[in-house]
Amino acid sequence: MTSCLDVLDKEPLDMISDKAVWNDPVLIESYLSECYYQTSVFVNETPTYFSKDFGSFWQSEAGMGMHWINEIADEAMAHWKYNTDAAPVFKAGGLNIGGGLLEWWEHSYVIIRKLNEFLQRLSSSPIDANLRNQRMAEARFLRAFNYFAMVKRYGAVPLITVLQNMDDPKEELYVKRTPEKDVYDFILSEMDDIINNNYLPDVADSKTGRPTKYVALALKSRAALYAGSIAQFGKVQLEGLLGIPSSEAEGYYLQSYLASKEIKKKFSLYNSDSDKVTNFKNIFLVKNNNEVIFAKHHNSSPASIDSGQYSGGHCWGYDFAQCPKPHAWNAGNKDAPYLEMAEEFEYTDGRPGTLNRQQITNREWTTEELWKDKDPRFFATIYTQNTEWKGTKVDFHNGLRLSNGTILTEGSYEGVQALGTQSVDNSFGTGFGVMKYLDENSNTLQMPGISSTDYIIFRFGEILLNFAEAAFELNKPEEALDAINALRTRAGIAELENIDRDKIRHERKVELAYEGHRYWDVRRWRKATDVLSRPNSGLRYILIHGTNPPKYKLEVLDNIDGAANAPKFYEHQYYFPITLGRTGNNSNLVENPEY
Repeated sequence: MTSCLDVLDKEPLDMISDKAVWNDPVLIESYLSECYYQTSVFVNETPTYFSKDFGSFWQSEAGMGMHWINEIADEAMAHWKYNTDAAPVFKAGGLNIGGGLLEWWEHSYVIIRKLNEFLQRLSSSPIDANLRNQRMAEARFLRAFNYFAMVKRYGAVPLITVLQNMDDPKEELYVKRTPEKDVYDFILSEMDDIINNNYLPDVADSKTGRPTKYVALALKSRAALYAGSIAQFGKVQLEGLLGIPSSEAEGYYLQSYLASKEIKKKFSLYNSDSDKVTNFKNIFLVKNNNEVIFAKHHNSSPASIDSGQYSGGHCWGYDFAQCPKPHAWNAGNKDAPYLEMAEEFEYTDGRPGTLNRQQITNREWTTEELWKDKDPRFFATIYTQNTEWKGTKVDFHNGLRLSNGTILTEGSYEGVQALGTQSVDNSFGTGFGVMKYLDENSNTLQMPGISSTDYIIFRFGEILLNFAEAAFELNKPEEALDAINALRTRAGIAELENIDRDKIRHERKVELAYEGHRYWDVRRWRKATDVLSRPNSGLRYILIHGTNPPKYKLEVLDNIDGAANAPKFYEHQYYFPITLGRTGNNSNLVENPEY
């Protein structure tokens, strides 16, 4: 799935005749490629795309838009807050009728209109029938993915599947919201038709990033799981406009289970490296590996903030925003994982990863002692004090304790600095950063940052977790246990002897950390009012002068988000507001409850 802006910019499609576009496979592909590119939510819910004519650089994947979804969950706080003022506000319960949080409405309907036109025009195109069917199936997949991004935000949304014209009747132009259940059913039925008729190939050319039959199955696996949990744990509101009857839960779980089971026949977990930390890192660094079902491809082509032009292909700004220092702007460490997130990672023998807060603050520790025998996924997902990085070690230490007990917080003593290098905006954050997806070979001493790692939209690890969750809810605990243990074995930690719902959810939180799932998961389980309203912590490392290897006095930083930004999630926020602007433009749109 590569950017074709370089093609489109040469001769805009609206300046080419309809006949030329729909008779030419190259122009047809260019039209569809633009829709792929504009579907920015593919990349960790990025709320906009970047171009010379439209979109914000910093809200796009070229900037920092892909980090917001991590920062509003219980995974991390926004540490480097450059162009991220909104995330802490919304995390503190500030989502109101004005909206503004990860919106996907106007952008989505622009893309859906293009896809509806594409489907209408291409149906009578004289191009090869097999190619026509494949491209139409891709367009239907893209349209379904956009509707999935909308339904998980707003619930019921207007379901528009035909090209609207200005002279259409008013009721066809000002469309009412389609019930949430019907939107999910549309997404699933579209995938079923694509799958059952083999409109998409089993395997795509790895360089194109085009969806395959298994990508359609992956969307079905995810969407049906969401629908099942909303039916099981949610409630029906607005006379059936929102929510799904609980009696429907089993059917949706079965759809997710069967789709996931089909994918299991084709894909496997990445397990090519003997070192478990390296192995987990490489899931996200080795392009087109066997675990990847669908990815947004990137390359090292630069982007210009001023013009929005790309020089063939596409990069993104992940490493520049997320990396530890050295850094061109003396920043980075965009997302700061909470201490509670670090504790979610168990020990290799299966013991819970929760630290004894009193014990860790009552003695001195080396970092090797503190994190000894942690789940290897911890080291592949999170960086902290003394993590190896580009030939040196990450240094979060915040204070130097002298032999007389004094803690120095500025300057140096006997050549040892009182503060480490990892301060961003005069803060050491939580004492943690996100390692997942970071490429040590990326040059973060230039701006804009250029990251060439692909972003994985669907991977087999998620499918196993979907399978486990659906199987458990269908009273198939043995199958659920096997799927969870496959992930734990790959990770290098002890297998579970039995399974329950909480263990499945825990494994999902750890395995899929910072991949854009956690916020949606706790919403669909209707746990967000609890989970996203809890205080979070950080960890302060105070270096003990004269120790070798270095030892640290630890302080737990309670309520790290601050009193003004204490996390809060209200019941009505399980659905985003439609907003005053949209209901004002279309009186047929009913607002969601309590906004």
